[in-house]
Amino acid sequence: MAFESLAPLLNRLPAVTRPEGHVHFKKKLGWTLGILVLYFVLANIPLFGLDKSSIDLFELYRAFFAGASGSLMVLGIGPIVTASIVLQLLVGANVIKMDLTDPHQQAIFQGLQKLLVFVMVALEALPQILGGYMKADAGLAATLGVPVSYITLLLFIQVCMGGILILYMDEIVSKWGIGSGVGMFIIAGVSQQIVQGLFNWKTDNSGVPIGIFPKWVFMAGPTSGVDLNYILTNKVLFLYNAGILALLSTIVIYLMVVYVESTRIEIPLAHAAVRGARGRFPVKLIYASVLPMILVRALQANIQMIGLILSSKGITTLGTYKQGTAVDGLMYYLSPINGPSDWIPTLVGPRFTSLGFAEPALWKILLHVFTDASMLIIGGIIFALFWVETTGMGAKQVAEKIQKSGMQIPGYRRSSGTLERVMQRYVPKVTVIGGAFIGILTLIASLLGTLGGAGGTGLLLTVSIMYRLYEDIASQQMMEMHPMMRSFFGKE
Repeated sequence: MAFESLAPLLNRLPAVTRPEGHVHFKKKLGWTLGILVLYFVLANIPLFGLDKSSIDLFELYRAFFAGASGSLMVLGIGPIVTASIVLQLLVGANVIKMDLTDPHQQAIFQGLQKLLVFVMVALEALPQILGGYMKADAGLAATLGVPVSYITLLLFIQVCMGGILILYMDEIVSKWGIGSGVGMFIIAGVSQQIVQGLFNWKTDNSGVPIGIFPKWVFMAGPTSGVDLNYILTNKVLFLYNAGILALLSTIVIYLMVVYVESTRIEIPLAHAAVRGARGRFPVKLIYASVLPMILVRALQANIQMIGLILSSKGITTLGTYKQGTAVDGLMYYLSPINGPSDWIPTLVGPRFTSLGFAEPALWKILLHVFTDASMLIIGGIIFALFWVETTGMGAKQVAEKIQKSGMQIPGYRRSSGTLERVMQRYVPKVTVIGGAFIGILTLIASLLGTLGGAGGTGLLLTVSIMYRLYEDIASQQMMEMHPMMRSFFGKE
């Protein structure tokens, strides 16, 4: 295998040591909370030498990139997700031939992914800095008596340091904490946006408070111009501007995700040696979780970044951008839907005219929605299949895990081959159905919009990840009470 020669290099990459034996639940919780506090600290440390006129290329993707504009965490989990996309596509297309059911090759795959993250950190930082989006503060350079290029280099180093830090923070949580660092960072970022969307008293350019509750107080005042006649005349506009649509959609999405997460097929299990010892293996409807949606949206974000950089250089073949927003060409149709203002004609028109462009025709808006829907559903299926195979959740890997635990399906001969055939009836089909279903849920969430501008994808990810985190915490506590269960989950 060509990548076997890279194994010595991959083994030398800095890595977080895995714990030897069982890690107590309280210690795991301590590591998780510690990394979460560190994330918030780093997200509030501004980049030294960054000019205030800089543009955030990924502003619309902050919810699921878990980054903070203008801070050390500006890249967020972008490099990690992009590296995962590239490798999964290469392996899935057999460009890189690897058997991910083999532990040795799986270790090489993970090493390659980490190496690629280092590359992606630099590749995502360079276009933003050299393209003039993250500008060096010329005034600071003059004050320090150094060339502006020195401040630019310093910015690049800071951004790369932040990208590498978040990689190892994720690794610490994955090995020593609860859940995954990527999921935890997404929860932290989206939760912060939702709280701000509810209680932010700052005003926008029109002088109206940003938060929903302060906005309602303002609208109830005599100077707002909002009365019963205005509401009846501008129903859709009022629901949108007052944040009522965002509040209702947030509640609906939350309930839908909780319901879908609890939908599962349970395969009965019994211990081969201990009579009366029974259990169930749950195959959830969203078997691959919602993380494949991060990969789909990250793919769209990288496509948009390429189009924006080309447009800034005067190459508008793929599309035209205004204030970082695709307004024409192929890039307009490939851009993600982020809320009602992207597809309701009465809201799309004013947004385009404010950017100096004519209102798009209805067929263009419909094609935009159809393209985004296709990417979410088809991409959800593809990445769900890749995710299951690369994370050890495939039918073969699950069957081997059940076999090693001493469990079997009642009424079937005890062998990994039999278990695998039973799992093959459910896992691939549920993975496809779940990938498509989570794509549809993401589309609905994106069309309706959410509180705080977190985005439908961000809210969907947060609710689902929190539900999984709750289940993970419950299982950790159960294993603390019943140590023999650790052998089934591979925790010893």
